[in-house]
Amino acid sequence: MSSKDQWLLPEGIDEVLPGQARRMECARRELLDLFSRWGYDLIMPPFIEYLESLLTGTGNDLDLQTFKVTDQLTGRMMGVRADMTPQAARIDAHPLQRSEPTRLCYLGTVLHTRADGFGGSRSLLQVGAELFGHAGVESDVEIISLLLELLQLMSIPELHIDLGHVGIFRGLARDADLSEQQENELFEALQRKAVPEIEEMLNGQIADDGQRRRLAALASLNGDRSVLERARQQLAGASEPVLAALENLAAIAALIEKRAGSETLYFDLAELRGYRYQTGLVFAVFVPGSGREIARGGRYDAIGKVFGGSRPATGFSTDLRELMQLSQRAFADRRGAVFAPAGEDAGLLAAVQALRQSGERVVRHLPGQVGDAAAMNCDRQLVNENGQWVVKPV
Repeated sequence: MSSKDQWLLPEGIDEVLPGQARRMECARRELLDLFSRWGYDLIMPPFIEYLESLLTGTGNDLDLQTFKVTDQLTGRMMGVRADMTPQAARIDAHPLQRSEPTRLCYLGTVLHTRADGFGGSRSLLQVGAELFGHAGVESDVEIISLLLELLQLMSIPELHIDLGHVGIFRGLARDADLSEQQENELFEALQRKAVPEIEEMLNGQIADDGQRRRLAALASLNGDRSVLERARQQLAGASEPVLAALENLAAIAALIEKRAGSETLYFDLAELRGYRYQTGLVFAVFVPGSGREIARGGRYDAIGKVFGGSRPATGFSTDLRELMQLSQRAFADRRGAVFAPAGEDAGLLAAVQALRQSGERVVRHLPGQVGDAAAMNCDRQLVNENGQWVVKPV
């Protein structure tokens, strides 16, 4: 390795330099204040945990995204978190053990073995919120409403909300008595909207015409709100769990439309993000020009069962780094800074201390340094006038 290569970062691993770090920190503080106003309590889970805690109930996708190491103290496998949602579920189920609804939020680094999409980062600054202990549509709507307010705070325009429900496909697969392998194969084909492949698969596996027709219909049930009425017609005759899931989705959509205003709702009954562990509503938010979702979430009831607390749960997560790239807000600290001269004069030291205590940013001149106040990004300077230290514009 050459000396030049020693300073290269791994592919998909990013660093944040001073100017952007300051803007990101300003955004972070506003987001945490937003969560607090909605009643969400901040948690700070560990960056690394035993592997079974991180992966329980999350499916194979998260397993593939998790870096794994051996604990030198116990010999057990540990994982570097790739998603903070399972950690929030563990905290709700075990340390907190509340019977009332619990609202938790988090903001921290997660690490992925692979980037999510071309040119994506493997080191995300995940921000999210989870609501435990309530199974009604109101908690799903609260989570989506909170996400939308977060994105509005970040000044991200033209939001498109994509809604689905895993209970519809799961119920139809159960109606048709599909094996786990058959269900997985059909699921993968639906994600690709591979209609000929879906039809061939259904014709070879399902004898009942109605069951074949209903499962095949999922590939085309996508679009605006009229999809829900078409789904009622094309899924007629399905079992009660399927119809209940469809009405659950419709009820959630109706409440979101009342709150979201101008945001665009889109429905896709074959797009099932997080299918391996989600249990109900699934959603994602897109913006024009971005090939992947900028936020995702949904309902994942009972994920905390293995930790000793099986509770309803719904939530969302997003990446603050990506939101900063899309944001139309500057998030700049416009207070500027004061450049103070070097020296140990008691009055000077007292003036510097007083400015800092009042919230000012004060940069001390270092003897022999290169660069004046402007070069040090200071818009004012501390000068001595008639024995008094005063702040003057640069």
